[in-house]
Amino acid sequence: MANKDEVKGKVKEGLGKVTGDDSKELEGKTQGLFGKAKEAVEDTVDSAAEKINEGIDKLKDKRKEK
Repeated sequence: MANKDEVKGKVKEGLGKVTGDDSKELEGKTQGLFGKAKEAVEDTVDSAAEKINEGIDKLKDKRKEK
């Protein structure tokens, strides 16, 4: 799913292409790439948090068994 930076980047890139503004097109591409990188970092953080929570739950279950 695209985040707002990716969408804004695509819009700027499109406007740059339509108007012939290479600077605006490049700015849009850069913003889009930033959005993709940001999304990848968020996915990594979410995945790590999920694994940590699973580990904590396992430890809690082991304590209850004792």
